[in-house]
Amino acid sequence: MAKVGGNGSTLKPPQANRAVREARAQNFARGLTSEFRRITWPSRQEWVAATVLTVALVVGIGLYTYGIDQLCTWLFGLVHR
Repeated sequence: MAKVGGNGSTLKPPQANRAVREARAQNFARGLTSEFRRITWPSRQEWVAATVLTVALVVGIGLYTYGIDQLCTWLFGLVHR
């Protein structure tokens, strides 16, 4: 005999909920695998070029920030003499 919930719906046995969860998990795994096959991974040359560009930008921004800091330190030194 099926139990009736508070809103009048029939409650499913725990085995049915487990089967639904397993089916959803399998469907999710299939979809994930399908999406991973669609990814266009960068070639080694593209990966190296992007890495070199990133390092160069970090160094450049660091030097720029250092220069601005030194300029501000010098200007504030002139003001506070």
